[in-house]
Amino acid sequence: MVQIIDSPGTASRKAAMLIAVLLGLSLLSSVPGSSAPMRCSGEQKTCIANCNKSLDRSSISICLTNCGKRQSACLKTGCWDSGPQRYCGLLKQ
Repeated sequence: MVQIIDSPGTASRKAAMLIAVLLGLSLLSSVPGSSAPMRCSGEQKTCIANCNKSLDRSSISICLTNCGKRQSACLKTGCWDSGPQRYCGLLKQ
């Protein structure tokens, strides 16, 4: 019979690896619990706030109109399209 003897550091490396794997698996299976789902109305409020920050007062009405169009599309599709970015899965309320 042949016995295999681990070197002194092997057991600690195995333990560290096992802990790392278990920690990784627990992070993958965790679900965020406290975050509320995003709503189309929240995106419209953000859009309007960004319009009101504009220094060019003549373009604010156009910006607000675009926010209304985006809100309408979001209520129909659940997707907010800000121009450079489009994301879906929003609550339509």
